[in-house]
Amino acid sequence: MEHCFVLLLLVAGAASNTIEKRILGSRSCDKDRQYHVQIESAQGGKSCAGALLNPRWVITASHCAEQTVTVKLGINNDVSFFTKTVSWLKGKSKKLQQTIPAKQQHTFKDEEGNPHDIMLIQLNEDMSVKLPTISLPSGECTKLEPRAKVQIGGMGAKAKGGKPVGEVRCATTEISECGEKDKPDRKYSNGESTICGFLPGVETCFGDAGSAVEYEGYLQGIIVSQPADTCANSIVMLDICQYMEWIGKTMKEN
Repeated sequence: MEHCFVLLLLVAGAASNTIEKRILGSRSCDKDRQYHVQIESAQGGKSCAGALLNPRWVITASHCAEQTVTVKLGINNDVSFFTKTVSWLKGKSKKLQQTIPAKQQHTFKDEEGNPHDIMLIQLNEDMSVKLPTISLPSGECTKLEPRAKVQIGGMGAKAKGGKPVGEVRCATTEISECGEKDKPDRKYSNGESTICGFLPGVETCFGDAGSAVEYEGYLQGIIVSQPADTCANSIVMLDICQYMEWIGKTMKEN
């Protein structure tokens, strides 16, 4: 899911068509989140985000793929238009958009065989080592406590089928207690690793799922909220700590 961050309007009816197309409650990421990845299903209908972990691997939510997808990398990289044009002429830009079959998508499954909503995607071609990536937590990884501030981002549209915004937007939310309705899809058994975020005025929208949750410069989780026709102000995420061993093992064995 790509996410747009919207500021709750204080006056009903205040939003014009122009305002509706804007991303509110956030800021332009500028040079931040250059690891951001966009993921679209080849059949259409699915739109998500992800994060580049290293030149070969992207991390996202499982429900974002599990079928042939188009992965777009370097969305927010700090490269001049001239450099991008030269790369395109040389054919190098093809690396930045890759079609990935389901066999290169790895979903975590627990000891009972239940899938969790977290996936590693193996790219067809390695990206340049110069393309920014997001780092996994160093040292001991611990689940975040309530009130911790985390950074999120995305390009999500405000409604299902809507077009993503033209830039990656960034926002901050605060870890909070999850409510009864704040649960991942029933297909995915991952209650223990679920964390939630809430801050008035900050929401995630259709297309923002799978994007990175960043804490103190490291990947702390991924967003799994996938609102269809509205945006979500209680943002459901998976904490990365439970999956660190699996991430390392999967990348090493493939």
